[in-house]
Amino acid sequence: MSHATGLKYVKPGVMPHMWCSGCGIGGMLGALLRAFEELGYGKTDTVVVTGIGCTGKADDYLLTNALHTTHGRALAYATGIKAFKPQLNVVVLMGDGDSVTIGGNHFIHAARRNIDLTAIVLNNLNYGMTGGQVSGTTPEWAITSTTSYGNPEREFDICALAETAGANYVARCTPDAGWEMKEIMKQALGRKGFSLVEVVSPCPTHFGRNNDMKETPAMLQWLAERATPVERYRQLAEAERKSHFPIGTLVDKHEPDFNTRYDTIRARARQA
Repeated sequence: MSHATGLKYVKPGVMPHMWCSGCGIGGMLGALLRAFEELGYGKTDTVVVTGIGCTGKADDYLLTNALHTTHGRALAYATGIKAFKPQLNVVVLMGDGDSVTIGGNHFIHAARRNIDLTAIVLNNLNYGMTGGQVSGTTPEWAITSTTSYGNPEREFDICALAETAGANYVARCTPDAGWEMKEIMKQALGRKGFSLVEVVSPCPTHFGRNNDMKETPAMLQWLAERATPVERYRQLAEAERKSHFPIGTLVDKHEPDFNTRYDTIRARARQA
């Protein structure tokens, strides 16, 4: 594979990107564009939808069709795009705020509808762009700029939420394993129905600094100690699971997507 793989989707002259050293967003975007290349996605038949925040800046770098939306509403716009033009490849890039904190209601219903799109969530465990405030995915033990002595709230498990709401494909990965991340994204893009890929990547600028990960190597070590292949994770005792999280494909099923169901209803209406 050449070094230039995926660069045909990137605007000329936009590099270096704006993300902090150690941030996983650049690696996530690189893996996604390599997946586009290997799947043969065209720039005009692909739409990347983003919201607000660090991850929401990703569309600024792309030559695909792109839509930059309001905070927490990326999935609502993406649902409309896919419902109106099912032939498009629709990919939604979100942070944990866009997806399940302010955007939680849209996330639930996109998965419930099983709309045929791929949602990629960069979970950096806080609100990174606005100062490192607590988010819906901040672990309860964590320190943030608004929880100086610990987080009194329990965090969302994004993958469990997607599974419960009805997603066809759910997977989790980390940015230090770039090849595996790209392969997981290819699987998600190829599935019919709602697909979720969560990329766990603590914000190095805020979350890392506040939680004994002041340098990128410490963050990578933190990930290596906790990210556990799902088959091994399921063998852990309940007490051990609290300090680990499963990675890999967590859900893979083939329920009919929204557009398929909708076409069935339309055909029934015509016959009536």
